[in-house]
Amino acid sequence: MKKTRLAVFVSGSGTNLQAIIDARIPSVDIVLVFSNNPGAYALERAAKEGIASLVLDHKKYSSREEYDGEVLKMIEPYGVDLIALAGFMRILSPRFVKAYKDRIINIHPALLPSFPGVNAARQALEAGVKHTGVTVHFVDEGVDTGPIILQTVVPVLDGDTEESLLERIHDEEHRIYPEAISLIASGKFRIEGKRVIALE
Repeated sequence: MKKTRLAVFVSGSGTNLQAIIDARIPSVDIVLVFSNNPGAYALERAAKEGIASLVLDHKKYSSREEYDGEVLKMIEPYGVDLIALAGFMRILSPRFVKAYKDRIINIHPALLPSFPGVNAARQALEAGVKHTGVTVHFVDEGVDTGPIILQTVVPVLDGDTEESLLERIHDEEHRIYPEAISLIASGKFRIEGKRVIALE
């Protein structure tokens, strides 16, 4: 069976990358870890596992399009089938999204379409909701607007701080991101509008 060649894009500590590595998804080969941040601890995680990594500091580029064009060139030799954004703190340009249409997924710490963008846990607390959660979705040209692959619910407790809520959200992220990657790698799904439907 041909394995899905996965690239994981990271900017920080890489806990979701670690969860993907630890899941040892049989149908997936992690061929590349890419970061825009030369100091990202995620790069050390990749090195420990013997996974190839690339770094390109976005601060050296004047436009998102120019930067993304260079990234596309850098990753092309790796024959990437699927890109998983795992704490990648950059919005991808339309040029990049089109190049990997329906082949880029992201994980977001809320039940989209609620609380898109940054500080989702803080948004949930400020809104007074009783439940938030985690969403894995395809990336389109909007911000957190692509078709939803998987979601899971996380209760908001009365005494929650942003930190305590995020801790429980991260536990769910680490559980469902490998599950979503496995589903997409299997090819047993179809996209219908904003919905991703798993096929038997």
